[in-house]
Amino acid sequence: MSALPRCILHGSLACMFACATLLAAQSTSSANDATATAPILLWPNGAPGAVGDTPLDKPTLTPYMPAQNPTHTAIVVCPGGGYAMLAIDKEGTQIAHWLNARGVAAFVLTYRYGPRNHHPIPLLDAQRAIRYVRTHASENSIDPSHVGIMGFSAGGHLASTAGTHFDNGNPGATDPIEHASSRPDFMVLAYPVISMEPGITHNGSLHNLLGEQPNPMLENELSNETQVTPQTPPTFLFSTTNDETVPVMNSVLFYEALLRAGVPAEIHIFEQGHHGSGLAQDNPQLRMWPILLQNWLHLHGWMASAAQ
Repeated sequence: MSALPRCILHGSLACMFACATLLAAQSTSSANDATATAPILLWPNGAPGAVGDTPLDKPTLTPYMPAQNPTHTAIVVCPGGGYAMLAIDKEGTQIAHWLNARGVAAFVLTYRYGPRNHHPIPLLDAQRAIRYVRTHASENSIDPSHVGIMGFSAGGHLASTAGTHFDNGNPGATDPIEHASSRPDFMVLAYPVISMEPGITHNGSLHNLLGEQPNPMLENELSNETQVTPQTPPTFLFSTTNDETVPVMNSVLFYEALLRAGVPAEIHIFEQGHHGSGLAQDNPQLRMWPILLQNWLHLHGWMASAAQ
């Protein structure tokens, strides 16, 4: 440990405040640097449906563990990128650090995407990630009934697909991870793609996920606003009215479906904010969304404290 700054020892109030701020920033940086562990291969012996042996064929899960996790909650984080790439920093690493700072474990998913991989490959990766976290819950101080999923943009479509297309696991599987349920206990959907319907969907996500000539039955099956049931997990959504990439109606239609099914849900629609904003710390209005999320997670017992 480094020695205390001289101003703390000598009692200058202004200097003490400045030094305390610096020390807090250094402490936070060190904590963040120490949270991530090595990525975990979701399928060490090869992922189902892999078309090759490149890194793009090997989905991983990177754990970010907080110093303390009083609610024993974990969230699988799905970055966006139109099912053509992953915004791994802004919608993955930064989100994991934000969750860790509030006492929640994060597992950032690098899922397989198009055009190399079409449905159901990304869904298999998301389901496997949820099963993995549940199977290893006890060793990570996680409650297996406190495992959520969070997704941004196309990652929001993947998260909402996991929340509407799940199973209870396969008790007869030789792989113990496959015994666990793939149902997330809650969902957080940030400016998500939800629908595959023309005029509502994000065309790039549609074609990267389903190909240039999508099967109409799959388009309907993966229009997740049509797949909501009373068993769909509680959901937090936010979007912006002027989003020119993913129309706000994606979030609205999903919220309406959740209400009809009696699923606990909260939605926040901001007037302005560009797509792909992540934590939106450069937008005085939109940067409120993480505070609202913190309050919602606290309401349900998935985060220890509400925002002050």
